[in-house]
This record gives sequence, C-alpha cells and structure tokens, in this order.
Amino acid sequence: MTLAKAVVTGSIYRAPEKRFTQNNVPVSSFVMNIGDREEMLLRVIAKRQSLDEVVSSLGKDDRVLVEGRLQITTVKNESGAERRIFEIDANTVEPISATTGSGSSASPSSNEEIVKFPKEEEFADELIGEDEIPF
Repeated sequence: MTLAKAVVTGSIYRAPEKRFTQNNVPVSSFVMNIGDREEMLLRVIAKRQSLDEVVSSLGKDDRVLVEGRLQITTVKNESGAERRIFEIDANTVEPISATTGSGSSASPSSNEEIVKFPKEEEFADELIGEDEIPF
C-alpha cells in the first residue's frame, strides 16, 4: 500500500546492493536507519537508472536524504505472526555528508562555507514596508 510522498534522512545501515530485472534494468536497494536514539529501519528501493550511479557510490554509515513514495507491506513469518515492512520507492537519493572511518560526521573542509542567517528582528523591517501591505 502506497501512503504518501516522504522525505527522510538517516544513515545507511546495510550497504547498497544492485540487482537487475529481466529487461536488464538496474534496481538498487539498501536499508537506512532513520532513528536518532534507537534503530528505526527503512528499506530504500531505487529503480531509476539515474539513481544507479549515486547509490553505487554510497557505503555503510553514509548519511543520505531520500525522497519518494512511502509503502508499507505486511508479511507473515514462519510462526504466522504478521510483520510490517516500511520501504520507500526512491525518486531522489542525495548524500548529505562524508563520514570518517569511525562513523562520525566529518567536519566541513576549509573550502566549505558555513552560512549563518541573521535573527528575524535584524531584517524584518527590510523585507516589506508598512505602505506595501495590501490589507
């Protein structure tokens, strides 16, 4: 069952693997952890050929942003208990940042610029004047 469009971020829990359909179309999949304090696993399926190169460059513990359709599948295991599997049919997969060997986020390199936005009260009057408000 397809629920809705979803945008999630997390780290790759299980490295991507690529398989091919009968028509030789690559289908990549990986499992990502979207939980902060506890594991919350989500399967990502990338069927588009344009995503193949991006997904192939990813590895375990890389941080990614995924956008696509959220789907829930219910399966029964050997004991007969039902289990829900959450997956995203990905439209977009983007790496967020590089990771170091220890699995922590790397700090920005010297050529990356950190952008700081001013507080709202510092520029609120510059955005629109009182005489420009239509009501």
